[in-house]
Amino acid sequence: MTTSRVRTAHAATAVGVIAIFLWSCLALLTTLTEGIPPFELLTLSFGVAFAASLMILGRRGLSGFRSWRQPWAVWATGFVGIFVYHALYFFALKSAPAAEASLINYLWPLLLVLLSAFAAGEKLHKRQVLGAVLGLAGTAFIMQQRGTETSAATPFAGYLAAFGCAVIWAGYSVFNRRFSEVPSSTIGGICGMSAAAGLVCHWVLETTIWPNASQWTAIIVLGLGPAGLAFFAWDHATKHGSLATLGALSYLAPLISTVLLILVGRSHASPILMIPALLIIAGAVIATSQPLGKAPATPSMVSHD
Repeated sequence: MTTSRVRTAHAATAVGVIAIFLWSCLALLTTLTEGIPPFELLTLSFGVAFAASLMILGRRGLSGFRSWRQPWAVWATGFVGIFVYHALYFFALKSAPAAEASLINYLWPLLLVLLSAFAAGEKLHKRQVLGAVLGLAGTAFIMQQRGTETSAATPFAGYLAAFGCAVIWAGYSVFNRRFSEVPSSTIGGICGMSAAAGLVCHWVLETTIWPNASQWTAIIVLGLGPAGLAFFAWDHATKHGSLATLGALSYLAPLISTVLLILVGRSHASPILMIPALLIIAGAVIATSQPLGKAPATPSMVSHD
């Protein structure tokens, strides 16, 4: 029984790695939609994810949507975690230097590692804390290499929004554990809610710019990947996998993102990039390593070891 639960937890954590990889493609895909207002991009990408969910669930007729019959708390948690996070993130990038705002936002994996200690059935290990701290240090190097934008008039508001992003996403990932029996197919409905809310914000705050063919291609890929499948994978992983390990592994995203930008010529390679790369990889290895000669003795340790 215990061995089966360990394997299930490991498999769920592995699914979370899919989300981390897809999110590492977000920066590259976003550069391909340059010129599209943020909330319009959010609306279109989540709209694609919602449409894809409708097509998949609709193959079974109305019965395919029975999983959407959930308490309001499920929908509220998902909406805050996904839409409010992105709304604050867009505000942070507009109101503060991008590098600093991104770094503050990337406090969320460290917060996730720490908050996981308070989640039911979780036990925090020193190696996971060390791995998260090393990941944060590596991310700080990467953000510095990307440089800073022109300072905004009131950067404090942007910094506060970025910190709010970190708290919201880490809190959502931990709180989502309470809904472990809720199928991940509900994420499709939450994507629809996020698209609708994004549309309202777009109407109020932005001017519509119709995408061209290449931008539509990037938007569709965004909707199917980083704004679609990634959230389904993360939902499953946070409900059944190791939260602390997921938090530590999440620092691989900015490293992979930077490498992808370099490979396609959207960023410049630098020898100093080896420093954050080694920090992040070392952190991931340490966080996911298994203590020699030790096996989980109680169910409370299953999610971690």
